[in-house]
Amino acid sequence: MTRRRVPLVLTGLSAAALTLAACGGTSDSADSGTAVPSPTDGGLTIVATTTILGSVAGDIASCAGGSVTTLMPVGADPHDFTPSSAQVAQMVGADVVIANGLGLEEGLADALSSAAADGARVIEVAELVDPIEFGAGGHSDDEDHSDEEDHSDEEDHSEEEGHSEDEHGHGSLDPHFWFDMNRMADAAVILGDDLAELGGLEYAECGQQVASDIRAAEGEVASLLESVPADKRILVTDHDALGYLADVYGYEVAGVVIPGGSTLAEPSSAQLRELVEVIQAEGVPAIFANTAEPSALADAVASESGEGVQVVVLYVGSLGEPGSGADSYIGMMLTDARLIADALRD
Repeated sequence: MTRRRVPLVLTGLSAAALTLAACGGTSDSADSGTAVPSPTDGGLTIVATTTILGSVAGDIASCAGGSVTTLMPVGADPHDFTPSSAQVAQMVGADVVIANGLGLEEGLADALSSAAADGARVIEVAELVDPIEFGAGGHSDDEDHSDEEDHSDEEDHSEEEGHSEDEHGHGSLDPHFWFDMNRMADAAVILGDDLAELGGLEYAECGQQVASDIRAAEGEVASLLESVPADKRILVTDHDALGYLADVYGYEVAGVVIPGGSTLAEPSSAQLRELVEVIQAEGVPAIFANTAEPSALADAVASESGEGVQVVVLYVGSLGEPGSGADSYIGMMLTDARLIADALRD
């Protein structure tokens, strides 16, 4: 299936909607992170940045008799999270800091550097699991661009909008690796082995167990996503975050509401008609937004695209609240897979 992807965003939106797209869920509360018990006496002091990594690392640590503190609260946008001074101190004082890396935690760059300089072991997971290039997962080949040209085009567009790629902390590698559960399973093994060097062999054994659990759950996720007919596996998303999912399960990313892989990019007013035309031409029934961002832009695009186009909100950069069904990494992936499959099969 060859489809045309529109990497830029939308025209024809109101000024109010454009403003909403540029605003994220920044949190600067000292108590905004996920509260977990302190490690047992003599245990490792482990801090994870995102709720997704906190879930996986927490499962490993819990199995090994320890615990993890997660900086970001449920619902926070990793791209737009700013730590409090207390949270920076937590990171600097930790034995191990587990971060996503590849520019995902744009507001934590200085704190991560400080933690490393102060002697904490900082593990940036995404670069260790064979990350893909932006645009390599589920994007059309008829764009007539190489990976380098795609990256160059994104930079040119960012400069037009007054935002260089460096401002948003993203290079050419896609940080959203958790949408490939086998990569996350690999990450669990890597984390277990790394933690074992400081905390004992049980961490490595527990990393293997958590990886096994993730791989088992991936089978159910695969069944859900592969239940969508091949010609309906077309994604329009709020930002370019589902490349790994598209790559693994044979989906096509036809367009994005906010350009690039960060929610902090500002949408262009020049491309609405083009994206709406793609949605209409492809018969796309759903735009996938995410819980960490206002959906006003996606709602506006859906409205412009005509009757029958719905906005479906996924858990993208954060777990869900307790009881949501998405309050663990595995639960989040199963919930998202059901939402995607139900929206595109109808």
